Amino acid sequence: MTTTTATDPALLRALLDRVRAGRDFGPNVYSTLDVLQVLYDRVLRISPDTVDDPDRDRFLLSKGHAVAGYYALLAAKGFIPVAWLDDQGGPDSRLGDHPDRLLVPGVEIGSGSLGHGLGLSVGTALGLRAQGRPDPRVYVLLGDAELDEGSNHEAIAYAGATGLGNLTAVVLDNRSASHGWPGGAASRFTVNGWTAATVDGRDHDALHTALTSHDHHRPHVVVAVVTDSGE
Repeated sequence: MTTTTATDPALLRALLDRVRAGRDFGPNVYSTLDVLQVLYDRVLRISPDTVDDPDRDRFLLSKGHAVAGYYALLAAKGFIPVAWLDDQGGPDSRLGDHPDRLLVPGVEIGSGSLGHGLGLSVGTALGLRAQGRPDPRVYVLLGDAELDEGSNHEAIAYAGATGLGNLTAVVLDNRSASHGWPGGAASRFTVNGWTAATVDGRDHDALHTALTSHDHHRPHVVVAVVTDSGE
């Protein structure tokens, strides 16, 4: 089920330009592109034909305000028609300013209000465990500033205490958190029993290694450090 065809970075940028339609995007969008490429090219076991397969991997975009790159990636991979990108945010468009799982094939959650995605991913991982499905993994993409939300602390603590080994969180660390954490963002998770890796968020091989090198007995977090604008 894994999508193995590499996404052409030039194609992805061209599709993103169609979404952008003359608007300015900030680092919140551009910082997601490399992680999304690695996930959909080399990690996630999902394709346009398996979006409803109960044994698919799940990807949850918690930082829904950075959805433009996600739409471009979904179009590049064939989950949605490329033509949909031209009317993103329009009154009749399926592609809103935040993703809607009822309107966009391949989208697992409706997101936007920060602080919800990690809790939803914990619930999804628990649900798969309860159904006796040990193979699907749950991946959730967060922003570092999002960790300021108290709901994330509860989700981190619960996932660690219950040993949710089918859960991987990716934190895009572009130094936007108000206060940060002693020892870096990963320490927020490891103190609660998670395994962790901190890597260059532009290095595809390092991202792949970090996303796939875990013991499957504990939840795992990958902190992807992105300090440039990426435009």
